[in-house]
Amino acid sequence: MLKSEILPVGSVVLLKNSTKRLMIIGLLQAKPEDMKRVYDYCGCVYPEGYMNPNNIYLFDAEQIEKVYYRGLVDEEQKAFETRIREILPKIYESQRKAEADKG
Repeated sequence: MLKSEILPVGSVVLLKNSTKRLMIIGLLQAKPEDMKRVYDYCGCVYPEGYMNPNNIYLFDAEQIEKVYYRGLVDEEQKAFETRIREILPKIYESQRKAEADKG
């Protein structure tokens, strides 16, 4: 779950128990087969970048072990982050309900 910091697109991170870094290319993404489960980030391998849809990785903020590079933060990014923070509670509540319904 996204905490106080929202990493912008372009940030490069290493996940726990991983050796290959990922570059964040999107936020709040879901798998097509499970649209109720929303992940904090999606990324592609770094430095190779996007190669095909099978090489996109979905992950949550708590899986990040280290941030190597923080992407561009400008006025547009700040406005986007404000909007994300407004809709996050609704997304997480919907996700909690979906998980509770699964049993």
